[in-house]
Amino acid sequence: MKKTTDFRYNTGATKVPWAAVGENYNAADLMEIIRFLMQGSGEAYDNAIAAVWEQVKKLSDISTPPGKLSLASKVEEAETACNEYLGTTTSTFVTNATSGFEIAYKYANLKEGDEVIVPAITFVATMAYPLSVGAKLVFADVDPKTINMDPADVAKKITPKTKMIVPVHIGGYPVDLDPIMELAKKHDILVLEDAAHAFGAMYKGKKIGTIGDFAAFSMHEVKNITSFGEGGIATTNIPGFGDHMKRARFLGMDFSAPIKDWLYNITPIPGKEKPFVALNYSTTEIQGLGLTLQIARNEEIIAERRRAAEYLTNRFKANDAIIPQDLGNDEIKPTFHLYLLQIDPAKAGGDIQVLKKKLEEKGVTQIAHFGPLYRFQVVADMGYDQDAIAKTCPVCEEVFYKRFTHLPLYGLSDEQLQYMADAVLESVAEMQAGK
Repeated sequence: MKKTTDFRYNTGATKVPWAAVGENYNAADLMEIIRFLMQGSGEAYDNAIAAVWEQVKKLSDISTPPGKLSLASKVEEAETACNEYLGTTTSTFVTNATSGFEIAYKYANLKEGDEVIVPAITFVATMAYPLSVGAKLVFADVDPKTINMDPADVAKKITPKTKMIVPVHIGGYPVDLDPIMELAKKHDILVLEDAAHAFGAMYKGKKIGTIGDFAAFSMHEVKNITSFGEGGIATTNIPGFGDHMKRARFLGMDFSAPIKDWLYNITPIPGKEKPFVALNYSTTEIQGLGLTLQIARNEEIIAERRRAAEYLTNRFKANDAIIPQDLGNDEIKPTFHLYLLQIDPAKAGGDIQVLKKKLEEKGVTQIAHFGPLYRFQVVADMGYDQDAIAKTCPVCEEVFYKRFTHLPLYGLSDEQLQYMADAVLESVAEMQAGK
């Protein structure tokens, strides 16, 4: 198969060229980008900006603009960097993790009446595509220790209609994948890893995102690393599907068998049972450059987050009503995207809602990522019985409403980390004292 590209147009050096970029960014535009990425105020900032502007004007006189702004060498470099980091060969840079999920769901030929098992607690993106095509969502209860999908509950909820299982590595803590993969193999079910939080996590010697049939990582601005605010990486273990996944990113463009007197063909993408039609999930060269730069320091970022998590976990051992984040071990290596804080309501003298209010009063930002999916209005309006589902997910109900929240880990000074730990310990002590 000929290498897939977005050909538009950049014909190169000819007497009458056709540029790919309709309108290039100029020096003044670049200065606004610099101002946006490096914000500030005051005399020293204004002087520095003025000096940069003089140099940018000089640079613009002797430089040329890029020939492409989308799906070219920088996107390829980002994909190569991902492959090298993950140990894969199929990394495809897409618009966001949700579009990576959609490609996987389309490969499964998901349709009305099919069933998809998703964790009861995750972000709405996990379930968006199945819900949109009328597939039935089956909500697996969560592990009370990690808030991840509970493999034992998954086993109970598989039926002959189950097409996919979607484990989500919440907060970057790996799901226990071995039993899920065993179930999937036994029942011929596809596994899609929602690895949005888990770029760099490890499970039993393997990088998360390399174990299921498909995986997608998020490079959204809130994640550990980003590609200028949005982006995602999709991977697959389906033999021979890697090249097709790149075509699935851009409308099924196929250069291997062009139609008569034209450059390419548009061909369907092979699915598990039948082909499907591709849509457009293209990414830009600037995003590719940004992602490559941040991948290079991902291990340093994880190490810094781990240091913060270790500090909090060690501090919280002072009160046995607090259940701190599990830090992993030789086999389980999280990315520490979020810090999972839990309490024992009986020992704490109140539930997590009381603790959250006290932390808010002390100026500590925290939020439970995420709410039970079956509680959203869109699910109810699609005909699901929320209360009936809740009865099948008792751990989810308990941990969300009574036990857990998440704390931030990154971009905090030592003083802020100390203040946050102190605030949690003080708040729980207040609860225990009946204050």
